Amino acid sequence: MDYLGLLGSVALLIWMALRGIDIVFAALLCSVIVIVTNGLPVAQGLGEYFSLGPLGAFTFAGRFFLLFAAGAVFGRLMGESHAAASVAMALVSRLGAHRALWITVLACGLLTYGGVVVFVVIFAMYPLGLRLLREADIPKRLFCGAIALGAGTFTLTALPGTPSIQNVISASALGTDLFAGGWLGLIGGVIMFALGMWYLETQRVKAQQQGEGFVPGPRDAAISGPEDASPLPPWPLAILPIAVVLSIIVTPRLLGEPTGDGALGALLRFAATQPVLWPSFALFTGSLVSVLLFASVRRHGLRLAGAGTQDAILPLINTAAVIGFGGVVTQTQGFADFTALALESSLPPLVSLFGSVSLVSALTGSASGGLQIFMQSLAPAYLEMGIESGVLHRLATMASGGFDSLPHCGAVVAMLTITQLSHREAYRDVGIITVVIPVFATLVVMALAALGLS
Repeated sequence: MDYLGLLGSVALLIWMALRGIDIVFAALLCSVIVIVTNGLPVAQGLGEYFSLGPLGAFTFAGRFFLLFAAGAVFGRLMGESHAAASVAMALVSRLGAHRALWITVLACGLLTYGGVVVFVVIFAMYPLGLRLLREADIPKRLFCGAIALGAGTFTLTALPGTPSIQNVISASALGTDLFAGGWLGLIGGVIMFALGMWYLETQRVKAQQQGEGFVPGPRDAAISGPEDASPLPPWPLAILPIAVVLSIIVTPRLLGEPTGDGALGALLRFAATQPVLWPSFALFTGSLVSVLLFASVRRHGLRLAGAGTQDAILPLINTAAVIGFGGVVTQTQGFADFTALALESSLPPLVSLFGSVSLVSALTGSASGGLQIFMQSLAPAYLEMGIESGVLHRLATMASGGFDSLPHCGAVVAMLTITQLSHREAYRDVGIITVVIPVFATLVVMALAALGLS
């Protein structure tokens, strides 16, 4: 009954998400099913594991509230000031509207490889993306796929040196550096990027032939500005708030390890130890710059900031509820048995490694959560089997970024909520980009590792 309840609840959550049922209700219902079928204490299951535990909903919401609020405020001000439209039109005039998906993927890839948190990338890119999509008449579902490819695949788990949380978790647990398994990661990243762009461009041409175009969501006008917004601010001025945000986030990484006890050293140490608060500060600073630069939002800055904060609530709560479900799942004996089964199987070590990381990430709906659990409980056993630490680092990191992105993944839920699309409308493209292609790339890299490449 406990195994059936565990697997059945995951399947039910995925089914309800695809059917468009409210994700908060779905996560709560499936958490109750897990608690009841696995004999967990009801009060502790809902009050601690779901709400306040290490993977609890309110733990996540409390930790990421400022980031979501700052991102939504920044997006609202960039849209209302028409700065996002100005930057988008400048890109269209130089590169062509038909390259909107390339622009999105490369921009998201540069941001995440520079250390910008995925949620920040979604908020920062959405106002620009809306205008690009409108000009190119590209369906929003493909924009979701482009964001997912640029921010959630090759720069998140594959490319050597990426400062993503997944790469950092592996390096911290194994004593390796961020460039471990460099050749394997580079090959995997190229495969993900090439296949992802091929898929997106194929779908763009197909949509154009079938007459499928851009359809705005109910809140998109407030984010991107009206189509006839005129005049637009000059693009060098419009891009300044974005440049301020990115500069604040990336500069501490470029300056390296802080030295000395002065103000600069203290500031760099603060930035290095605050992966959520520091980007939030950067986004709030970018919002302030927008208010100071653009007269169209200067008079209503506080009202627009309040509206932006409200925009953040729904994505935050939806994502937190799914994270809370993962927090309940990790407390079950069935979860422990499944992870032990993968370890004790007679499969070759690399295949077993792939299966165990994928299973944990799929059940929790989180690449970072699944990888952290794997590194704490299973990684030492694979080192004892003879897998070299650099190979283990890269393969485990890449494997965590495949089946984590099933429909109940928190980041997927957040992206769809922010872009105002349902799973039924957009998940097929997102799933191919974030599940099918990364899994294929990981299997290819695993085969190369078995042949001795590291």
